[in-house]
Amino acid sequence: MNISLKNKHALVGGSSKGLGYAVAKQLAHSGAKVTLVARTEKLLIKTVNELHKKTGIKHKYILCDYNDHEKYKNVISDYIKKNQIDILVNNTQGPKAGDVASVSMEDYQNSFDLLFKNIVYTSMLALKQMKKNNWGRIINMASVSVKEPLSYLALSNTIRSSLISWAKTLSNDLGYNNITVNNILTGYFDTERLKELNTEKAKKFNVKVKEVYTTMKDQVPIKRIGDPEEYGFLVAFLASDKASYINGANIPIDGGLLRSI
Repeated sequence: MNISLKNKHALVGGSSKGLGYAVAKQLAHSGAKVTLVARTEKLLIKTVNELHKKTGIKHKYILCDYNDHEKYKNVISDYIKKNQIDILVNNTQGPKAGDVASVSMEDYQNSFDLLFKNIVYTSMLALKQMKKNNWGRIINMASVSVKEPLSYLALSNTIRSSLISWAKTLSNDLGYNNITVNNILTGYFDTERLKELNTEKAKKFNVKVKEVYTTMKDQVPIKRIGDPEEYGFLVAFLASDKASYINGANIPIDGGLLRSI
């Protein structure tokens, strides 16, 4: 099956590295013109140049920090006023790790701004153009923890669950505009973020990081950690016309990690 996103414009959050980078790379290879969003300009420039060299398409980037919601609003609104967005991939860095007893009310507020307000604000701006074009894709990169909460990710569990509920509500209102809204429930992937979380977990349980990885792999029926490239394939499919009848879905990509139905 050939996935073509030619003449489509995609905005991909948190895309200078990790899963966001893998998504941006696959969308670009599928023919989309991609705008990358992240807070490290050096990595953004490197990625944009790399994608241009491989695809022959001129891609863009936006430099911003999702942790500063007010500044982010100004940057993203200015961009969307001047640029078309057909495919919006909502992805930010995750909040700090910690169980319920170790996080504060301020941490919850900051996480709400990071994981919920940023995404809702961006989506509502992008929707104005999508409705005019009668076509659009909104894809939220979430986590398997919204279905089976992880004790060391209290902030992520809580706020991402709210986002999933909002996205489902939004999807009910947009089908007639040929706009789909879907959520990806992310499992374990070989990224820097996973390394950070596993390092934190190793400290908490006083074990070696290698042991954490081994335990993690054993929990996955496929017995391995995911390759970010596999994640990019899923997003490219959801962004295409091939997935036009998939809407309001929560799609796990976790090697079978989730035990619930």
